[in-house]
Amino acid sequence: MSAPLVAPQRPGAELWRRLRTGEMSALPITAALVLIWIVFQSLNGSFLSSDNLVNLTQQSAATGVIALGVVLTLHLGQIDLSVGAVSGLAAAIVAVGAVRIGWPLALAVAAALAAGVLIGLLYGAVHTRLGVPSFVFTLAGLLVVGGLQLRVLGSTGSVNLPFQSWLVRFCQTSFLPPLLSWLVVAAVVALYAGSRLQDRARRHRAELSAPSLASVLARVAVLAAVLATAVAYLGTNRGVGAVFALFVALVALTDLALRRTRWGRFVRAVGGDAEAARRAGVPVRRVLVTVFAACSTLAALGGVLAVGRLAAANQASGAVDVTLTAVAAAVIGGTSMYGGRGSAWSALLGILIIQSISTGLTLLNLDQSVRYAVTGIVLAIAVVIDALQRRAREQ
Repeated sequence: MSAPLVAPQRPGAELWRRLRTGEMSALPITAALVLIWIVFQSLNGSFLSSDNLVNLTQQSAATGVIALGVVLTLHLGQIDLSVGAVSGLAAAIVAVGAVRIGWPLALAVAAALAAGVLIGLLYGAVHTRLGVPSFVFTLAGLLVVGGLQLRVLGSTGSVNLPFQSWLVRFCQTSFLPPLLSWLVVAAVVALYAGSRLQDRARRHRAELSAPSLASVLARVAVLAAVLATAVAYLGTNRGVGAVFALFVALVALTDLALRRTRWGRFVRAVGGDAEAARRAGVPVRRVLVTVFAACSTLAALGGVLAVGRLAAANQASGAVDVTLTAVAAAVIGGTSMYGGRGSAWSALLGILIIQSISTGLTLLNLDQSVRYAVTGIVLAIAVVIDALQRRAREQ
């Protein structure tokens, strides 16, 4: 008996399938970021100057850290609408504790982070014990935490941090030495290459389909080229900011936790199907509580970085647009709103896109309304693409 005939696959069909189902979500997002940069550079020749890109990365860090927490909750198919308010409360605690009360700055920062942890634990308990939808109790939390922020700030409503404090210097004027920047690039490329090669070997041992060695090496080469180019170009100005390096390090560690730890596998399982995960023995309640706690802690850390960046905390710290920007960055960066899919790197790509739009429109002397409109359109496109990819996966 002759073997059944198999229709030859058209060139590029597999690539198109992976794009349609979201398996290569980073590729179109990166292409969109490059396109945005080309458009703004053509409209204003200083957009891609090293000085502007250094400022862009510095301004992305605080909100990017908050967006990283949103990425975690979206992995579960949940949402935290109070991340902006939590960041504002953390900023108020740092400023009031260090300036008005006279705490050591490190103690004020620790108190702000502890507040974020407690808020996240409370959210997790409300959701797991009472079954209240996250949209509802985090919306209530936005109002309650916002009220606490105003209470902490007091009647003056604004507190300034000394410019000579280590937090302000870290967030404003600290940059990595050139040698350290190159060592970080080498370490990131080595860790990425080792992780991908290990994943490939594991899939071979399990007799599953695995990417070719050539494709893995090509990805490593692309990453190395991108990082080296970025470090070299930023190095022609002030270099890589310490606060942005901290943000990228948090993204890398979160990505490692999601892909290489049991907790990360549990998060993806719960986001994919909570009931199936529960029947498989996954501690669903514990996973939910830890993710909400991590999200609020990252939001508080974002507030700490924001107060250091601005050297002040006031009633506008952590305003509603901070929450909207963080959620938009997570979704635009490629994290699915349906849960179970996405990457920690979504926070980095998403916030770079949003900050690029904001910076580009500022250079063109366009007002805030245009920035909101353009960001909203980009977010709507990202949500539509996410829905189409979900439908393609189901088919």
